[in-house]
This record gives sequence, structure tokens and C-alpha cells, in this order.
Amino acid sequence: MTDKFASAAQLMSQVLGADGYPFAAIDHPISSATAAELAHQAQQAAAACANILTTND
Repeated sequence: MTDKFASAAQLMSQVLGADGYPFAAIDHPISSATAAELAHQAQQAAAACANILTTND
């Protein structure tokens, strides 16, 4: 998800009964990002996802 839509994701998780559901966000917009920028953002998102999946919060 891009950071521009993070508040919408938080609201949706609340509405669906999963308040505080963790997710990874990348910079917005992605349509104008270069391949290198997207690759960097993907690496950061993958690391954030790994942290979410392995942390007992």
C-alpha cells in the first residue's frame, strides 16, 4: 500500500474488526517511480513485512 492510502487502510481494518492490523507502506506515487526506486521500495516493504510476521506485538 502507498503511504497516501495508509489512513484508508487503517479505517478499513477498523471497520472489518481488525483494528491495528499491521501493514507495510511505500512512498506514493508509484506510477512515476523508476525501476530502481521501485526495487528499493520493494526491498523496504519486504523487510517491513518480515518484521510484521515475526514480531509478537
